Amino acid sequence: MAFLDLPPEIIEQVILECDPLDVSRLAQTCSALRSLIYDPESQHVWRVLYLTQPLDDPRRCVTQLGYSTPQEVDWRAELQRVIRARTVVLNPSCCRPEELHVILETLLRLITQLPPVPGVDSDELAFNLVWTAALLRGGHFLEDDTLELTPTEKQLRAQIHTHFGLTTTDYRSARRSASRAYVYAMRHYREINDYGPFMTDGSGCVNWEHLQAIHHVMAMHIVPATSGVDQPSGFTIFPMSLPYSQSIITPGTDLETEDDWAGVSGTWQCIFCFCDHRELLYYNNFHLSNTDTDELDVSIFDRADFMEVFSSLNVEMRVVRTEPDPEHLTRPRILFTGDINGQPTIEGWVAITPDEHIRWHFTSGEGGVPLWSSEGIQVGGVRSAFGVIGSWTTAQHHRADPVGPFWLRKVLAPVMVEAAITTPEAQDEDDTDDDDDGL
Repeated sequence: MAFLDLPPEIIEQVILECDPLDVSRLAQTCSALRSLIYDPESQHVWRVLYLTQPLDDPRRCVTQLGYSTPQEVDWRAELQRVIRARTVVLNPSCCRPEELHVILETLLRLITQLPPVPGVDSDELAFNLVWTAALLRGGHFLEDDTLELTPTEKQLRAQIHTHFGLTTTDYRSARRSASRAYVYAMRHYREINDYGPFMTDGSGCVNWEHLQAIHHVMAMHIVPATSGVDQPSGFTIFPMSLPYSQSIITPGTDLETEDDWAGVSGTWQCIFCFCDHRELLYYNNFHLSNTDTDELDVSIFDRADFMEVFSSLNVEMRVVRTEPDPEHLTRPRILFTGDINGQPTIEGWVAITPDEHIRWHFTSGEGGVPLWSSEGIQVGGVRSAFGVIGSWTTAQHHRADPVGPFWLRKVLAPVMVEAAITTPEAQDEDDTDDDDDGL
């Protein structure tokens, strides 16, 4: 009996048991199967194929701002993009230059559009995050310098890297020094970018390459490299990694009507880093005549005696009021204050950036006098346990004033122990053949 002589429901079941790449190859065997698989009038096969993958149902997901995603899904197109992204990550050499942008956007969508969890103690980890962490294990694709990236693609990859966490390369001392060199370069903090990790075009959009460097500097204090021990080649789980990036929306909470939609109220741990001000000035060439154009000597960060202080304090935040945001009617600007040891110390606001990210701005000081100014971005979805990472400077923004990175996270978020996800071997090399383009 020929395969096509089987009852239609049996043929369909066989198709649905296949990997999507095998379904594509099957469709190339004859016109009857191609017609069945690519029937434009039916999304049934592709919907079931998508939902049988270890991925989240996109209809249950929300955006990073907590908005519902469209319920109408082009299942075939979505699955094709996901499988093509898998193919390229496993074999970057098969990536066509014109498609890299789409590959990065696909990966980013998988880790930023997720089903929310009901609380910080929930064990409902998104399938998308597990799938992506396994695919990007070791972070080789995120570090691949053979790929020719446009400035936009560099931003996309840096955003994925920031959400992902630490890669194998991140544990190397040279890589850590490079991130410190970026974070502590005073030339990256100007009025044009609000003295924070934003683009220098005045747009107010996030500079993810800057934010990735900040993340790396902070993360290496949380999951430090162990001298003489090989670092994990899989995926390290810690509070600044993918598993912490899901939105936390408790049952009964309606973000469309909630004034404190960002979850500002509560106790936060503010963690920050700084280095010796004299070393900072020397690194930034303040001993020379022109500090903005002279090349910076990054060797200071390679010295065994370089000191970077890592400290923290707890802040009790409370919302004062909200102000309408004409661009985001259900996500108003939130004005808040913060107390340290019962003393009012912090004033700030939370609002949406032009590129749809959650921005935190606050000043801190003593006796009502602001001394420090901080600019940060909530990583992950709204209220996620990942928290806010950014940079601090002085409130006066004098040219020679210090700068440094910070991380703000709610104290109630549980800390997961360091672990590594071990994953199966990559798909067969056939998965990266040019024939895969027919999916």
